[in-house]
Amino acid sequence: MGRTVLPYSQVWEEERERWRKFRRALRKEDQAHFDRLFEAARLHLQAGVYAAHPWPLESMLLAMLLEHEKALSRLSERLARVEKKTAP
Repeated sequence: MGRTVLPYSQVWEEERERWRKFRRALRKEDQAHFDRLFEAARLHLQAGVYAAHPWPLESMLLAMLLEHEKALSRLSERLARVEKKTAP
């Protein structure tokens, strides 16, 4: 018999659980940020399934970085528009 592969959503949940003590040691406001990081990773579960890396945390970290890059890009675009409006 072959080995059973866990659904990636379960792998995601187990990884989150693995970091539970770390999260608990954070300040309350940092815990909220930490939770948002894991939620950002959840947005890309399908990419994690497709990649099927032996270390799921790598896919999760890249998903987190991707969401940060998207947010940074949106903020840069907004800043450019504001600067353009206020330029002499």
